[in-house]
Amino acid sequence: MSTGPVNTAVLRTEFRLFRREPAGIFWIMLFPTLLLAILGCIPSFREADPALGGLRPVDAYVPVALLLGLIIGGLQGMPPTLTGYRETGILRRMSTTPVRPSALLAAQMTVLGAASMISALLTLAVGRLAFDVALPRQPLGHLLALLLALAASLSLGALLSALARTAKIATAAGSTALFPAMFTAGVWLPVEAMPDLMADIVGRTPFGAAAQALNEASAGHWPGAGHLAVTAGWAVLLLTAGAVRWFRWE
Repeated sequence: MSTGPVNTAVLRTEFRLFRREPAGIFWIMLFPTLLLAILGCIPSFREADPALGGLRPVDAYVPVALLLGLIIGGLQGMPPTLTGYRETGILRRMSTTPVRPSALLAAQMTVLGAASMISALLTLAVGRLAFDVALPRQPLGHLLALLLALAASLSLGALLSALARTAKIATAAGSTALFPAMFTAGVWLPVEAMPDLMADIVGRTPFGAAAQALNEASAGHWPGAGHLAVTAGWAVLLLTAGAVRWFRWE
């Protein structure tokens, strides 16, 4: 059997399994938008803040909510699923079929990536319709930064899936990585409000660099080459030097 039909079958199976997981649908696709809606209902979040360059906090939190959906998809969606497959012997049985590890990784990334992008669209729509948040003024640059951030998140999730041996370890590792990722994305403090030294350090992380790139695109500028390069570099490093190299059926 050729690899094309096999890969398509794996993708369809992973999509059906994801649809049966209401928790995954909620946390990846709905929670970031819900969080933005809750924050936007706070009156002070709809007032201009000089610390944010005259932006309202709700304006600053739209890029943060976009990244949050991507981060949850990569760090909370993929590692427990793939490690659970390994722990229960599903991967061992799949190793006797034409399915390659790369096909399973690609299917997981496609399904979770699609869910994360739907989350991003919902966030942008609610921000615009409910709180009059301006849409990105440099849409192509914004999309590029978002896709690179998605690649970094999924690559990190794939790496954790490759290294963890049990579902419990994968869940714990994903949760441990989640909070630093959320911090660098600006969940607790938007990157533009951070002190210069902290912002510079955060800008060297994949999600900190992505946050700055999204902010630049939202303001109408093409994202800085340095921020795009940092995000892309992390994605390539995590995927090629880690996940693909170390992922095993058992």
